[in-house]
Amino acid sequence: MSSTTEQAPDRPAAAAAPNPAPAGRSWRGVRAQLVRLHFYAGVFAAPFLLIAALTGLAYTFTPQLDQAVYGDQLRVEKVGEAPLPLAQQIAAARSAHPEGTLASVVTPAGPENTTRVVLSVPELGEKQRTVFVDPYTAKVQGELTTWWGSTPLTTWLDDLHRNLHLGEFGRLYSEVAASWLWVLVAGGLVLWIGRSRGQRAKSARGVLLPDRGARGVRRTRSWHAATGVWLALGLFFLSATGLTWSHYAGDRFGQLLDAVKGHPPELDPLLPGAQPPAEDEGGEHAGHAGHGAAEESAKVDPAGFEAALAVARKAGLGGTVSVTPPENASSAWVVAQNDNTWPVHYDKVAVDTAKGEVTSHTRWADYPALAKLSKLGVQGHMGVLFGIVNQIVLAAVAIGLTLVTVWGYRMWWQRRPTREDRKAAFGKAPARGTWRQLPPVVLVVGVPAVVALGWALPVLGGTLLGFVVVDVAVGLVKRSRTA
Repeated sequence: MSSTTEQAPDRPAAAAAPNPAPAGRSWRGVRAQLVRLHFYAGVFAAPFLLIAALTGLAYTFTPQLDQAVYGDQLRVEKVGEAPLPLAQQIAAARSAHPEGTLASVVTPAGPENTTRVVLSVPELGEKQRTVFVDPYTAKVQGELTTWWGSTPLTTWLDDLHRNLHLGEFGRLYSEVAASWLWVLVAGGLVLWIGRSRGQRAKSARGVLLPDRGARGVRRTRSWHAATGVWLALGLFFLSATGLTWSHYAGDRFGQLLDAVKGHPPELDPLLPGAQPPAEDEGGEHAGHAGHGAAEESAKVDPAGFEAALAVARKAGLGGTVSVTPPENASSAWVVAQNDNTWPVHYDKVAVDTAKGEVTSHTRWADYPALAKLSKLGVQGHMGVLFGIVNQIVLAAVAIGLTLVTVWGYRMWWQRRPTREDRKAAFGKAPARGTWRQLPPVVLVVGVPAVVALGWALPVLGGTLLGFVVVDVAVGLVKRSRTA
């Protein structure tokens, strides 16, 4: 649950004001510290969460938006009886677009979809030119500048959600949101479920449903908290999966995968008996063939795509696949499944078309558990794992997070003093110094845990440290003025 919470929940809004922390160390100090953390974390992180929720909501429905905007390229006009050979479709694409080199060919996801012939064009940098071909007539239906298979619209919305089109600097916004989201949710749950006043807190109904009989700030708080309870699982999921591919926390996650050997198995693209190519002849990332091996890709016979696909089909690779030509004379063809909807299919094979055999094979079943969870988490975060159901759930969570954030700020506004001699735009913040009321065991266990957490999530640790420094400085200034 993001944004703010009130310090004195049962007072009228006009009189609400934070009480001084109780004297002596007790477990009441833990609640007081949570109130303070939840309040300031909400004020600081809520704008980032609101942006992430709105941009994520827009990104959720990119499959439908793509069909509406690029339907002429993505769909065939009339479904035929049987698709033409890949070689014929590739020849038609190359005739219309002879520029660049062949990077890969993606088979249609369904009978109404076009074949995608992907070209590496130097002036496009890391992006590609994708030519869409009717598999039944070999008619070229158009071309788009794509990024990892995403259309221009999807790429634009993806960049908006990840970095606000501000590049590496903009990625900090999304990492701040993901880093603080779970803290706000966990703190809000503890505060709402563990509140001691009133019988509603002791029943499931009091936790799961808002108090319709309440008025003012208490009514807003009940909607804020009860909605947060319903959203909690989804928000924890979005926070965790978002952090896995963030910049700084993502690096830490990569170190964890290294330590536990949790990376997916790697396909060996080298032909049996062949010598490994020099580094400047191309690496193992077959998906970018053409960038480092332009001459080799230019010599590729379109018939090789059909031969590689036939071998892969015999090896059990069904559904949508991407066929990538060899990067050099020592490498094999690579055919990889691209079925992201459950049940997923991510098998991959290296094919020697001269001998018509598979030289290397990686299977989804052989992925380590952590690699599987990471892959499925990303697909679920993007809304593609369970199709339209996944999209609806993500949309509901995004809308709910937006409402919770707005209600949090509304609580802060409702708690403002309204007397003529005490008017203010917002309510007062919770009292400082609550850490002095924490039991010793909480400090002994909590401080090392926070330090470890700050290392694992550097953006969370850095922003928390910044808050502590500012808070201490403000306290010193106030103390000197009082003195």
